[in-house]
Amino acid sequence: MAKLEIDWTRCDGHGLCATLLPDDVALDEWGFPVLRGRGIDADEVPNARRAVLACPALALRLGRGGG
Repeated sequence: MAKLEIDWTRCDGHGLCATLLPDDVALDEWGFPVLRGRGIDADEVPNARRAVLACPALALRLGRGGG
């Protein structure tokens, strides 16, 4: 199972990740992403990869999760 990760040194709070992955990412009151903490299932990986590639600040990563 994969896991989304955010590089906080790069994130500018564009919010595109929440638009592309609403089940996995919410936005806080300042527009910065809040990961919901669940793993990315195999059928969700293509959408997660698109979100990673679309991040304007290159702050989103798809890593390996436990389990």
